[in-house]
Amino acid sequence: MLDYIFSNDFYRNIDAMIYTCGYENCAPGHSYGPIMRNGYLIHYVLDGKGIYKARGELFRLRAGDAFLICPDELIYYEADKHEPWTYTWIGMQGIKVRGYLERTSLPDSLVAHYGEDPQLRLCHEKMSEADKLPQNRDLVMNSIMYEYLFLLAAKFPSGKLQQNDDKQSHAERALQYIEDHYCDSITIQDIADALGINRSYLHRMFKAFTGMSIQSYLLDYRMRKACILLKNTDLSVRAVAHSVSYIDPLYFSRIFRQKMGASPSEYRSRRG
Repeated sequence: MLDYIFSNDFYRNIDAMIYTCGYENCAPGHSYGPIMRNGYLIHYVLDGKGIYKARGELFRLRAGDAFLICPDELIYYEADKHEPWTYTWIGMQGIKVRGYLERTSLPDSLVAHYGEDPQLRLCHEKMSEADKLPQNRDLVMNSIMYEYLFLLAAKFPSGKLQQNDDKQSHAERALQYIEDHYCDSITIQDIADALGINRSYLHRMFKAFTGMSIQSYLLDYRMRKACILLKNTDLSVRAVAHSVSYIDPLYFSRIFRQKMGASPSEYRSRRG
């Protein structure tokens, strides 16, 4: 039986954020999948048992265990027919989530045993309570998420911390540079020069940290900023184009339609 669920899907947000969380007391044999998700989800088994299938492996899990679902990976899980599990989950999205989780062993192992750890369990409980708040819910939920990520990194540390730290440092500087300069006609070479690293290395490092190419991210970021301007201001399409670095409004409109499935004017007409 589904007891509680929260969902908020913005998977290309620049930062880490909570996009879903919930609690479910499953019926015997209840299953989910095969399916792919577009965010990271961690399910924590409170009671009972079940199975989780991912990357060609089958994991048999019970109370105190947790399993990680990674974006764009085919997964399946099923409650035991005699002792069905009850679990709670936390789902995270955003460009930085992958790097944060790589500070833990979970992306490699996919499963972990929380045991009776009261702090990790409390994060799941606090998340469901935060969703009931009338104001500032996102701030509270994200603050709990960062506490949760810290606890995971402390309890299940990655063996590749130095390498991950180096990648994260460069990737976060690249993300910040894009955030500061997306309205200018910057190129990938400009970003590499600003960071003092080789362009090819920038490409490999950024994709390893975020899961997407820096070219794709820069384009997506500009289009998301354009969407915000179209929805929240009365700027002309030409002014919106200029605000996200496009001098030619016709070229901007063509790229916008390819990405969003509608022209800037059509997209604006849907607001409200």
